[in-house]
Amino acid sequence: MKIKKGDQVEVLAGKDVGRRGEVMDVIPAKDRVIVDGINVAKRHQAATRATMQGGIIDKDMPIHVSNVAIVCDSCGAATRIGFRFDPDGAKFRVCRKCGADLPDNDKRGA
Repeated sequence: MKIKKGDQVEVLAGKDVGRRGEVMDVIPAKDRVIVDGINVAKRHQAATRATMQGGIIDKDMPIHVSNVAIVCDSCGAATRIGFRFDPDGAKFRVCRKCGADLPDNDKRGA
């Protein structure tokens, strides 16, 4: 998948169209992502142990990856993702609109 955990994305289709949020989790087996504050559903939660309170909670539900587009940091637009290779052979994600490199969330902490 081209979209990774921590990316800023914009919703292209569905009830939350036009809204932006951060990818909290990626489910590559089902081609779905969970975006913070997007596709929220009410779920009944049973109380577990003494610390957890039961009741109706808001839960972020998965949305198909084709319904979101990554937001480029430099141009600020929702865009498609391309790839480029360094002479060293390193692979980088690039914005299809402005050509700028997109941040690689796996290598941010390193």
